[in-house]
This record gives sequence, structure tokens and C-alpha cells, in this order.
Amino acid sequence: MRSDHYRTLNVTPAATQAEIKQAYRRLAKQFHPDSNRETTNHEKIARVNAAYEVLGDPDNRKSYDQQLQYLTQLEDAGFSAGRGNRQQRTAAAQARHRKQQQTAQTADDHLQQWLKQVYTPVNRLVLEILKPLKEQIDDLAADPFDDALMAEFQTYLEDCRDRHRRAETIFKSLPNPKTLAGVAAHLYYCLNQVDDGIEQLEFFTLNYDDSYLHTGQELFRIAAGLRREAQAAVKEVV
Repeated sequence: MRSDHYRTLNVTPAATQAEIKQAYRRLAKQFHPDSNRETTNHEKIARVNAAYEVLGDPDNRKSYDQQLQYLTQLEDAGFSAGRGNRQQRTAAAQARHRKQQQTAQTADDHLQQWLKQVYTPVNRLVLEILKPLKEQIDDLAADPFDDALMAEFQTYLEDCRDRHRRAETIFKSLPNPKTLAGVAAHLYYCLNQVDDGIEQLEFFTLNYDDSYLHTGQELFRIAAGLRREAQAAVKEVV
């Protein structure tokens, strides 16, 4: 167990993720049959792939490093001598690994729950607010002083306000996982921009001042960008 994966990739435990990735690519190319038949080594390729599967993922690497550190502590305490001590060391490492797996499973369950119960419905509600704006403004542009057209636009804003309230309630219903902190931040600021945008558009319906209309459009545009950033951040994690 002791630093096997690091030795397999010819890197030190202090290597950065970029250095680990570079080492893996170099070794994979060196031993791959399509790259160089003279150096093909299927067993070596398997070890390299196994090592990178652990070290290439920051969370897996963290668990692996913790396990190495724990084994080091056991050896320092005198558990490394004799067959019985080796069994104790192995049993302790296995118990720690099981606990880490359970912790990882709990974290993954939390992540999936937050995506399903918070991210997905909030993302949908925000889209239902943002997407119709252009068509609504185009319809209103035919005659902003037409009472029927203005009434339709105000109904749209009322729907936006209702959806925004629902989105905020859902967003606050469950703490976000640490791994999705960036996603949650994008959604939080997105909802703030939507709220401000609705307010500006409501001001326009009261005084017909185009500056409020343009500001509302710009705030919705910013909100749309934050929504896309949240989507991209989810793809990086999941």
C-alpha cells in the first residue's frame, strides 16, 4: 500500500494534479500497444490506469493519502513487526477504508439529493422567468400604451414574481454540498439579479420610462449568464 500509486506514476506525494496527469499521459503513451509495440506491457498499463484512477481524482486521492498517513502512524506506533501486527494493521486500514467509503457515499447521496430537490427545480423556474421576456417585450412594443398589451405584460411579471418566490423557497430548503458551493453561489446571485430585474420591469409599467425597461433587460441578461455558469459548474462536478 505504501505510496504504490505514486511510485507507479513516478511522482512524489507532493505532486500537483497537473503533474500527475502529465505523468499518466506519458506512461500511458509509453506502454500503450498502439503507441510503441516494443514497450507494450499490459500489466504495467493496468497498474498505471489503477494509479491514475485514484490519484487523478482529488477526492479519491485525498482518501488515499489519509489511508497512507494512517498506516504510517501505525508503523510508527510499532504495529509493523510480526505477522499478528501486520494483521492488526490490515484490519485497522480496512476499517478506516470502510468508514471513508460510507462517508463518501453519504456525501454523494447529499449531492444527488440537492441536485434533484434544489438545483433542478430552481434552474427550471429561472428559465421560465427569463425565456419569455423577449417575446413579451416584442408584443408590448406594438403599443406600450395599449391597456390590453400592458395588462398581459403585468400578468407575465406577476408570474415571474411568483416563480421567483418559489425558487427562493426551494433554494433555502436544503444546504448545498461543499462540492457544489460554486453552483449554489451562481444560483444565489442569479436569483438576486432576477429579483432586481423584475423590480425594474415593474417600475416601467408604472411610468413608461424606457430606462427601467432597459435596466430590467440587462439584469435578466446577467441572470441568464449566471444560470449558464451554474450549469457548467455542475458538469465539472457530476
